[in-house]
Amino acid sequence: MARAGHAFTPHSHDSADKSDAALESSSRGMHVLAISFAALAVTAVAQAVIVAFSGSVALLGDTLHNFADALTAVPLAIAFALGRRVATRRFTYGYGRAEDLAGIIIVLIIAGSAAFAGYEAVKRLINPQDVQALGWVAAAGVIGFLGNEWVARYRIRVGREIGSAALVADGLHARTDGFTSLAVLIGAGGAELGWPIADPIVGLTITVAICFVLRDAAREIYHRLMDAVDPALVDQAEQILTATPGVQRVGSLRLRWIGHALRAEVDIVVECDLSLVQAHAVAVQAEHRLIHDLPRLRAATVHADPDGTDSADHHALLASHR
Repeated sequence: MARAGHAFTPHSHDSADKSDAALESSSRGMHVLAISFAALAVTAVAQAVIVAFSGSVALLGDTLHNFADALTAVPLAIAFALGRRVATRRFTYGYGRAEDLAGIIIVLIIAGSAAFAGYEAVKRLINPQDVQALGWVAAAGVIGFLGNEWVARYRIRVGREIGSAALVADGLHARTDGFTSLAVLIGAGGAELGWPIADPIVGLTITVAICFVLRDAAREIYHRLMDAVDPALVDQAEQILTATPGVQRVGSLRLRWIGHALRAEVDIVVECDLSLVQAHAVAVQAEHRLIHDLPRLRAATVHADPDGTDSADHHALLASHR
């Protein structure tokens, strides 16, 4: 009786265990943003102290850049907060896609970073400037690089663990800022050796590196906006479904990211002589296995089609709509 009752009631794993996991992922994302914001703020303050007595315009630009980059945590934090809101009759899938919007903002900021770095490099190439206290400027460059690289690794690692493309993109953005800080270090070294032109040349080289990072971040966000998923996830989902007792074969299988959680829509084929209750029980079991065994899958809609030896087309009515 309990099994029959379960067949007629909605599957509860997506509203309990999976919702708890989603909230935990959002909490981890917020935690990462808070820590990385503090790390970047400390880095920028340390650089600002050195700017005060070195008078380095290049370091000033890098310092202001790091302050601005720390603020990229704001749109991501808003997106994570929105993603925790429950679905409504207007936003029936919830607000997880706010992360994709934040990702677009981050990509635009990376593009702005590349444009700014290139502009400053060309300007210094046309009008070279002497830099004072080169040792301190070099130290500030090292501080900026180490701070940004630590934040980049932290954001990228956690972003991939919780499936947040926006957090990964923000990590890639922090890495571009580390490159910019490294340019300050290398430029200061060149100036110390009597090659003032080294600073703008290195700046142009770093601009090219930032463009490559921009390409990777833009591609990551583009894939999410186009509902792309790793084909290995599709293969894994098919293996889970075909191993489910009662599933003859898998028809269509669609996966999509909504924020940092997956949703699935599946057509399975079952024996045509099964009763409605039996066919529904197979579908519920398939959904149950998918939710438990496919990483970061929060919910699945499973449709059962009858199989058989006859030539009947059970979807004839829909043929003109496919």
